[in-house]
Amino acid sequence: MDKLPKIGLPILILIVILIILIAKSTITIESGEAGVLYKTFGNGVVTDEPPLGEGFHVVAPWNKVFVYEVRQQALEENMQVLSSNGLEIKLDVSVWYEPSFEKLGALHQEKGENYVTRVLQPAVRSAARAVVGRYIPEQLYASKREAIQREILDETKILLKDQYVQVNEVLVRDVSLPVNIKEAIERKLRQEQESLEYEFRLTKAEQEAQRQKIDAEGKATANRILSESLNDKILKEKGIQATLELAKSPNAKVVVIGSGDDGMPLILGNN
Repeated sequence: MDKLPKIGLPILILIVILIILIAKSTITIESGEAGVLYKTFGNGVVTDEPPLGEGFHVVAPWNKVFVYEVRQQALEENMQVLSSNGLEIKLDVSVWYEPSFEKLGALHQEKGENYVTRVLQPAVRSAARAVVGRYIPEQLYASKREAIQREILDETKILLKDQYVQVNEVLVRDVSLPVNIKEAIERKLRQEQESLEYEFRLTKAEQEAQRQKIDAEGKATANRILSESLNDKILKEKGIQATLELAKSPNAKVVVIGSGDDGMPLILGNN
């Protein structure tokens, strides 16, 4: 009986050691994450195999697993850049990005866990400076925001080639100009709008005048043709037709067949 505690103590210690080893040998990768395996007694970071996916994994207790979020993430950047004429522009940009899943081991080995500040931010800032430097403030304020977004995205992708980071979209949230420049641009835009409105009214008035002129010319031409076509014989024929129509009237009348001063038949009667 005295020997039982002595035998049980090593077993208890062994059980505790096993529990610790098991705890150290397992890892659970959460949703939207992936793990990079580091082999302490091997070649270090594993880059020739896919990273550990979501779920439960068993690893050797002397190895390490570095967990990365592999879902799309957003980087918010507030930058001060210069336009083509040297004016300072404040730019608010959102960048949608994600690490390359298949190259996650290489990303960890070459860039590390702080790859956003080491790689992504410098690339976005450099691309934004290069793109904004091609435009004058008026273009940035009025009409070129979508073009700027596309160009910053394209420039960023070029800079991040072979850097194991994928940029999905760049959104320019706001472009802030110096107050005096902004007011000058707004005045110019209002003047241009007023000028366009005046030109529209002038064009409309010219079109209406042209329409009236064409209408008057058409009426004058019609009257001239009608006047030239009305000779004595036609007038007499029209008169005879009118007389015949009157003769058919139910009113009492006396019709005298003859001719008046103008050679037309005479109708005398009572209504």
